[in-house]
Amino acid sequence: MVIYSSIMRKLAAILFADMTGYTQLVQENEGLARDKRKKLKEVMEVKVRDFHGEVLQYYGDGCLVIFPSATESVLCAIEIQQQLRKEPEVPVRIGIHTGDVSIEDDAIYGEGVNLASRIETLAVPGGIFISEKVYDEIHNKGNIRTMALGYFELKHVKEPVRIYAVVNDGIAVPGRDAMKGKIAPPRNRLAVLPFVNMSADPENEYFSDGITEELLNALTRVKGLQVTSRTSAFAFKGRNHDIRDIALQLNVDKVLEGSVRKSGNKVRITAQLINAADGYHIWSENYDRNLTDIFEVQDEISGIIANRLRENLDVSPKEGTHRAPVQNLTAYTFYLKGLHFWNRLTPPDIRKSIDYFQEAILMDPGYAQAHAMVAAAHSYLGATGQMQPEKAFRIVHEYADKAIALNGEIAEGYCAKAAAYLLHDWNWKKAKEFLDKSLSLNPIYGEAFELLAYYYICVDNKQAAVNVMEEAISHDPLSISVLQSLGNMYLMAERYTEAMEQAEKLLEISPQLRIAIELKGWALGMQGDWLAALEQFTRYQQLTHHPLKGMMGLGYAHARLGNHKEALECIRKMELRAREEPDTVLDADLAAVWFGLGDNDKAFHHLNLCVDKKLGPINYILQYPAYLPIRTDPRYEALMGRMPAIETAG
Repeated sequence: MVIYSSIMRKLAAILFADMTGYTQLVQENEGLARDKRKKLKEVMEVKVRDFHGEVLQYYGDGCLVIFPSATESVLCAIEIQQQLRKEPEVPVRIGIHTGDVSIEDDAIYGEGVNLASRIETLAVPGGIFISEKVYDEIHNKGNIRTMALGYFELKHVKEPVRIYAVVNDGIAVPGRDAMKGKIAPPRNRLAVLPFVNMSADPENEYFSDGITEELLNALTRVKGLQVTSRTSAFAFKGRNHDIRDIALQLNVDKVLEGSVRKSGNKVRITAQLINAADGYHIWSENYDRNLTDIFEVQDEISGIIANRLRENLDVSPKEGTHRAPVQNLTAYTFYLKGLHFWNRLTPPDIRKSIDYFQEAILMDPGYAQAHAMVAAAHSYLGATGQMQPEKAFRIVHEYADKAIALNGEIAEGYCAKAAAYLLHDWNWKKAKEFLDKSLSLNPIYGEAFELLAYYYICVDNKQAAVNVMEEAISHDPLSISVLQSLGNMYLMAERYTEAMEQAEKLLEISPQLRIAIELKGWALGMQGDWLAALEQFTRYQQLTHHPLKGMMGLGYAHARLGNHKEALECIRKMELRAREEPDTVLDADLAAVWFGLGDNDKAFHHLNLCVDKKLGPINYILQYPAYLPIRTDPRYEALMGRMPAIETAG
C-alpha cells in the first residue's frame, strides 16, 4: 500500500471488492481459502494496472481501488469478474461509485468512499453494482450493458440511492426475487398516470388528461403524501409499461391509474390504486356520474386514496387548500382544453391555451385557476422574447392579482406573480416571497422550482440554484423542462461534465430535442471544444426550420473559432429577423456574438438595450460562463449599476 504524508483530494471512480464466504472457507479448507485470496490479489493487480487504476488498500479478503474515470472502473470490474469465474472460482462482490476521495497518510476517507462501500454490500457474488452517478457516465457505452435495480436505503445515507447492475456476459445478474429485503422503496410516494380516454371521440383526450391533472392537484394537498409531478407521470402516456418498471423510474411505491369514458352529459371514471412492488390492487372503483358531479367525484377519489394510505402514515388533507368547485361546466371544459395546449409548451400552443383560458373566464368570471393560467402563459411569452416584455408582464400582474384575489390558495397565481417580479420588475425580495408561497401550496410545482433557481443565479448563489433543481429532479425525474434547467444551472456553476450528462439524458428521451442539443453545444464549448460545439449549434439551427432563427450559439461558436465572416453573417440574420418580427427581442443574442468576436463596444450597446427593454435580468444573462471575461471591462460595473441592488428575502 502506498503511504501518503499529506492530504490529497481527488475526484475518482471508487471500486470496492470483497470475497464472499471467506471466513467460513478458512474454517473448512484453509489452503483453498489462501489460494483463492492469492488469485484475487493477482487478478486485481494485473487488471487494475491495465485500466490505469490504483489499489489504495487491501483489507482481509477485499480491496479498495480508484480509477481516473467511471468507464475504466467498470470495464476493469467486468474483466476481473470474468477472470475470477475460472477455476478456482472466487466469488466476489463489486460496488462502484464516483465521488471525492481524501487520502491522508494511511487513511482513506470521503463520502464517495462510504457510498461505494455500501453499494458493494448490496451486490451479489460475481456481480457488479454501480451508483446512478456511474451509470450516467457509462450508459451510452456500447460495450457496457446495465439494468436498473431500483432505489435502496443505505446506512448513513440520507436519501434513497438508485442502483444499477452490470449485465455483460459472465457477470452475475440478480433476479427481482434476489433483491427482496434489500430494496427499500420510499413509502407513500405516488404517481398518478394519465387516465386513458375510453370515449368514442378522440377529441375527448383533453378531458381525460384534465381529470388526471385535477386528481394530481388534489393529491398534492394531502399531508404526508409525496406525489410525482405531472410531466414525469405523463411521460408514460400511451405506453404499455409494466407498473413495477414505472415505479422504479419514478421512485414511487404506489401508482394510481384509470380511464375516463365521456358520452354526452354522462361520464364513467374507473380508478385503481396499485402497490408497485407486486402489482397488487389496493383499491379499485367505478364511478358513473353526470358531468355536473365531476368535482365531487375527484374529491371522493382523492379522499379514498388518502384513507387507504392512512394506515402507513399520518395522511390528511392540508387545511385551507380545497378549491371551490367551478360552477360552470362549460367554463371547466374550456379550462381543460387550455391545459391541453399549455402542456405542449410551444409558442403557438401557448397562445392557443390563452384563448381557451379566456373563454373559461368569460363563462365564469370567478374562475381563479383560469386567471392564474392566463398569467402563467403571458409570463412564458414575455420571458422567451415571444412578446414585448412590458406588455406581457403588465398582463401577468393583472391576471395573477385577480387569481389571488379570487382564491389565495392557487400556486400558479403566486408563481406567475413571482415571474413578473423576477424577470421584469427586478424586485428580488418580492420574487422570493411569492415563490416560497407558491411552493408552500404545491411542493412539487416544477415552474416554481425553475424560477427559484433563476432567482438564486440573479443573487449570485449558484450552489443554491443547483440544489433547488436537484430537488426538483427528485419530484420530477423525467421532466424535459426540469432536466434542461438543471443542466443550465450546472453550466452556470461551471460544472460542464454534469451539464453534458443532463443533455445526454434529454437526448435519450428525444434525439431531436433542440434544447438538449443547445445545452450540449454550450457544455462542449465551455470545455474548450468549440468545433464540436459548432456541430451541435448547426444541428440546432437546422431543426428550427427557419433561415433566421437559432443563430446565437452558431454565431458565438464561429466567433470563438475565428470564423469572423460566418459569425457576422449570423448577426446579419438576427438583425433581419428583429426587423421582420418587431415583437421579438434579440439584443441578448446579438450581444453574445459581438462579445465572442471581441467587439465589446457593440456587446455593451446591446446589453444596455436589454436593460432598457427589461429583457430578463442582466445579472442572470451575464452569469453564463461565456460572459465571464466581460467582467474585466470597466463598463461592466456601470452596467450592473443599472440593476436594482440585491435585496433578498428570508
